[in-house]
Amino acid sequence: MNIINVKRVVKNYREGQRVLRILSDVSLTIGRGEFCALTGPSGSGKTTLMNMIGLLDRPSDGKILINGTDTTVLNADAASKLRSRVIGFVFQSFHLLAHYTALDNVALPLVYAGVGKKERRERAESLLFDVGLADRMYHRPGELSGGQRQRIAIARALVGTPSLLLADEPTGNLDSRAANDIMSMLLHLNETLGLSVIIVTHDPLIAGQCSRKITMRDGRILDDEASERFGMKN
Repeated sequence: MNIINVKRVVKNYREGQRVLRILSDVSLTIGRGEFCALTGPSGSGKTTLMNMIGLLDRPSDGKILINGTDTTVLNADAASKLRSRVIGFVFQSFHLLAHYTALDNVALPLVYAGVGKKERRERAESLLFDVGLADRMYHRPGELSGGQRQRIAIARALVGTPSLLLADEPTGNLDSRAANDIMSMLLHLNETLGLSVIIVTHDPLIAGQCSRKITMRDGRILDDEASERFGMKN
C-alpha cells in the first residue's frame, strides 16, 4: 500500500470576487520509504500541495488518502490525531522555542501526546544522540548554529515515530556545508528507518540527492522522474 495517494486534487482560494486556482487536477502516489523532492518555481503550488498532504489544509475537490484513509472526510479532531500519529514536520525557520533547551524542544510534542516525563526524556535523549547532538542537549537554540538547530527540529519531528516526514525548504537558511550535512542525515534516516520523506526545495543540488524528483508548475505536476543520481528513469 502507498503511504500517500493524491487523487485529482484541486485547491482554490477566493480573493474578493476572484477565484484563484492554486492546484489543478493533481494526482500523485508516494510509496513507503520513498525520498522525494517536490520542486518548481515560486507560485507553482508545491507548498500548497505539501500542506494538503500534511493535513494543514483541505482540498477544494479531490481526495488525499494516507495509509488508505480518506482524509477529506475526517473532522478536524480526527485529522489532527492522524497527523500527530503519522506525520513529522520540518520547516525552514526551525520553529524552536528560544527559552527551552534542545532536550525540552525535542520532547515537547510528547507533552501534548500525554507521554510521561521519564519516557519523554529517554526518547528525546536518544534522538539527540542519533542526530549527533548528545553533547548539546542542554543548550538553547541561540547557543547553536543553524545546522544544529535544524538537527534539533528534525529530532523533534521524529520523536513521535512518524512514518512520513514533510520538510519545507529544510536547508534554505543554511550554508552549503550545513545543508549537505542535513541532507546526509535525512538520507540516512530514510535508509535506516524506512522513513518516507518529501522535501520542498528550490535547490537543484538538494533535489538531485533525492531518489525521486517531482516538478510542479502552474499548479500542476510537470515532471516526475527518478533522480539521475540513482541511475534510474521512470
